Amino acid sequence: MLTIIGCGNLNRSDDAVGVIIAQHLQKYLAENPHPYVRVYDCGTAGMEVMFQARGSQQLIIIDASSTGSEPGAVFKVPGKELEALPEPSYNLHDFRWDNALAAGRKIFQNDFPDDVTVYLIEAANLGLGLELSPIVKHSADLVFEEVAALISQNINF
Repeated sequence: MLTIIGCGNLNRSDDAVGVIIAQHLQKYLAENPHPYVRVYDCGTAGMEVMFQARGSQQLIIIDASSTGSEPGAVFKVPGKELEALPEPSYNLHDFRWDNALAAGRKIFQNDFPDDVTVYLIEAANLGLGLELSPIVKHSADLVFEEVAALISQNINF
């Protein structure tokens, strides 16, 4: 099973890129069903990422980044490089997808995917807004095409 999770906030311009790609992949799968692929829009809910990834063999997470790199830059990173246990907190809003990777592996052990890839797209605008910037939209299209090709090339995940 391949699970694809888009993360982000639809009200913060380019921060929505992961969610938008996930929504496009859901439409793609509605037209091209694949029994071994699940796609979720997890928004900003790190805890949901952990539970949706459970039981998958392969996981792809797509999100925006803000590292000071060139806007629209796409980083494809192994999940092991990004997972981080959460800081002690009583606030679940502080639990992000990177925390979900570490906590999911610790809690679910063999029922959590070892094969994790994270696509990060460098944001140009994280202010309030409902549209992606043109450069991030272009990068989103490229990531969508790469992930859709991965889905169509593989019969079983």
